[in-house]
Amino acid sequence: MAVAEAEGGDLVARVEGLLEGLDTLGDRVAREQATEVVSALLDLYGEGLSRIVEQVAERDDGTLAEALAGDDLVSHILLLHGLHPVPVETRVREALDGVRPYLESHGGNVELLAVEDGTAKLRLEGSCSGCPSSTMTLKLAIEDAIAKAAPDIAEVEAEGVVASPEAPPLIQLEVVGSNGSATANGATSEAAEADGSWAMAGGMPELAGGKRDAPLLKRVSGEEILFVGIADGIYAYRPGCPECGDPLDQATLTKTDLSCPGCGNRYDVLRAGRCLDQPQLHLDPVPLLVDDDGLVKVALGAAA
Repeated sequence: MAVAEAEGGDLVARVEGLLEGLDTLGDRVAREQATEVVSALLDLYGEGLSRIVEQVAERDDGTLAEALAGDDLVSHILLLHGLHPVPVETRVREALDGVRPYLESHGGNVELLAVEDGTAKLRLEGSCSGCPSSTMTLKLAIEDAIAKAAPDIAEVEAEGVVASPEAPPLIQLEVVGSNGSATANGATSEAAEADGSWAMAGGMPELAGGKRDAPLLKRVSGEEILFVGIADGIYAYRPGCPECGDPLDQATLTKTDLSCPGCGNRYDVLRAGRCLDQPQLHLDPVPLLVDDDGLVKVALGAAA
């Protein structure tokens, strides 16, 4: 019986949960026997899959290997046995190609230096190198893409990464809503659950093609994000001016520059928000993707 993609993911999660549960068995003998059975089954299926892959490789023109690699469940099983038909370096390069348009839209880029012993070594270039938000860019855009395409990569190292300064700790308040669900600081439960994954911001037809000559402030999963439309691109930033702290939702957009109404500083939207008047200042970019349906997603980072 065919298994849908979503069900395949559920099966993987269930197996992983059961394997973790083996360590909690109180009976030592039962625990050791169960672990040995699982290990023997893995060896058996691994040897069988290895022979299947060898036969396929001898007769395939690449079409079947590509189809197998494109199936998430089959790809997961092949990775488990070290039999993925696509080399890990190729998968990492393809993952980087997927996020490169986002990096280039902010004046940056990434280069793969090497893949060695389960570590992908990268170099951030352009505005991504030395940018205060480079750590966020690496974690939420690049690492996420590599993890999906090459989960056999254990670590990502990057030259040109500057750690963002730690924000001062915030007092966390728990407010119980009328439905009994707990929220943080009075925000919605979706905001409390923001953990660095991509959040849906929705369609923004008013920004498409640079139709709007002012930024758009929109709340996404409990956080306010500033969206700016220039030509065929949409860019996302935290809304505060790094000089005066004023929100930039009333900023003036002239070509590619945002002018803060409070201090007058100008920020280049296309160059990751670098200040044209005080080069040491920099807007805080938010990783953004637009899917095939024109819907915008942003990576918010971990909630404070």
